[in-house]
Amino acid sequence: MHEASVQDRDGAAILFASIRRLYPWLRHVFADAAYSGDKLAAALSRLGNWTLEIVRRLEATGGFQLLKRRWVVERTLAWLNRNRRLAKDFEASVESALAWLLIASIKLLTRRLARA
Repeated sequence: MHEASVQDRDGAAILFASIRRLYPWLRHVFADAAYSGDKLAAALSRLGNWTLEIVRRLEATGGFQLLKRRWVVERTLAWLNRNRRLAKDFEASVESALAWLLIASIKLLTRRLARA
């Protein structure tokens, strides 16, 4: 997670560096077309053995098109947006936004555990 003033492609290298420390076994990442480019690929090659798969729309297709693995991102965002505080970006700092994301994730997990 990074500030909104940082372009996705530029902030991705910082994000992947922190992910590498937290999840050293992770090697394959699906990303939106905003993350494409040689600059990000070069930064990832310095961080280790990563496979970055860019999920793109086919230009020839008009209208709705189901994109491979995109549903995972959309589903996660829908779960998080069930929390009213996260429906809009009200937070003044990245730390505050991250805290609210963690609270929403904990709420989701505890509800699932309670049902089981």
